Amino acid sequence: MPGNPLLKMEGITKSFSGVTVLNHVNFEIRQGEIHALLGENGAGKSTLIKILAGIYHADAGRIFVNGKEVRISSVNDAKSLGIRVIHQEISLVPGLSVSDNILLGAEEKGFFLNRKERREKAKRMMEDIGFAMDVEALVGSLSIAQQQMVEIVRALAFDNARLIVMDEPTASISEKDSEKLFSTILRLKEKGISIIYISHRMEEIARIADRLTVLRDGSYVGTEDVSRVSMQQIVKMMVGRQVEELYHYRVGEIGGPVLEMRDVSSKYVRHVDFELRKGEVHGLYGLIGAGRTELVKIIFGLDPYEGEIRLHGREVKISSARNAMDHGIALVPEDRKKEGLFLNNTIYFNSVITILKSFMKGFRIHKKQARETMEQYRQRLNIKYAHAGQLAGTLSGGNQQKVVLSKWLSAKPDILILDEPTRGIDIGAKSEIYDLIFRLLEENVSIILISSELPEIMNLCTRVTVMREGVITGTVDREDFSQERIFRYAI
Repeated sequence: MPGNPLLKMEGITKSFSGVTVLNHVNFEIRQGEIHALLGENGAGKSTLIKILAGIYHADAGRIFVNGKEVRISSVNDAKSLGIRVIHQEISLVPGLSVSDNILLGAEEKGFFLNRKERREKAKRMMEDIGFAMDVEALVGSLSIAQQQMVEIVRALAFDNARLIVMDEPTASISEKDSEKLFSTILRLKEKGISIIYISHRMEEIARIADRLTVLRDGSYVGTEDVSRVSMQQIVKMMVGRQVEELYHYRVGEIGGPVLEMRDVSSKYVRHVDFELRKGEVHGLYGLIGAGRTELVKIIFGLDPYEGEIRLHGREVKISSARNAMDHGIALVPEDRKKEGLFLNNTIYFNSVITILKSFMKGFRIHKKQARETMEQYRQRLNIKYAHAGQLAGTLSGGNQQKVVLSKWLSAKPDILILDEPTRGIDIGAKSEIYDLIFRLLEENVSIILISSELPEIMNLCTRVTVMREGVITGTVDREDFSQERIFRYAI
């Protein structure tokens, strides 16, 4: 059973550019406790964790570790206290091997590294958790899911780890690897290590967490024992209202094909036949490595291919992203931070970059028109930020995703490809994106939706195409949907 309080944060307050993002927030976790930290995107979870990690400094408030007040002014201060944070954003070094990333900062004293010993140690750590991976592989060659596994193992590489923060740790890994992660978390708990667990997947919270704390709009809402609170109560704490129904399926009449792929192959997919009809949400499902992202990269001109692609019945050759955009195709990528946004540039820049040429008057930008367009999509998507000059990287995950969506919607595409659009997004933001999808169908936009969540696929899509190892293994119409049938194709 969890013991005495390991960490207490009292009255934590933080503002950015005059906007208060944390307002006298309290948080406590006991030794050997798994404590879920919940709230919608923008609720203040990430800011609170970054204060704990020494990345941000609180404007007010106090922090106690084992009953003693401490000052965490840097990442090293946090590490010296045994605090390890696995951020949702991957922070590995792509040019180093898996073993070097795991043991980075835990080097032995002396002039030379015993690389063989380091490889063996990293391999043992991987095996202890149950992950299988080549520790000599370069991190840059790994998938996002594999990189997430490396992040988790790296957090455990230091002997003094007493508190580990996991921010959406299962967002990019398979169900099988999630099971291994849960087993690891429970073993850490048995050793007296405390876990702060951030996730939007309620079933995970119910399964492994002892208690939960909810933040809303930067303020502390409450702390409850997980065993004594219902899903409906948690949702109400998070969003301030009852959420009776998350999905609102409303697809109108389905028309003829707008996109056809015939015997299309690339380095990653083989002999694909695929069709998207006017006014439909066509799902792409498969386990990690199935080839879904690689398929849509062909459609968006990012990967060379052989075979035939037709748009509105006419054969085309899509050779670049610019070419795809000219054909009315838009792609919201899976990794919004690396591929969807310029994090170190402004929200204004990110919002108008895809249609910048439409605001050009000679060599000058018609800024008033550009800002009006940006404001239109800000209101339509309910994007929350302080001002247009704010850096995109300072937004919450949900608002970053909405900026990516606004960027592509402003280009008014005929075909919109959404690759894991709700990954790492809270319940309220998910519902908004689902409603947006159906509003777009009413505007004659046809949608390809990639999702690893079967409930999402089954509740949003008119049909689903399933892939495995770069090959399409089956297509299921909505009237024939069942989890067993779809998953059988996937495996």
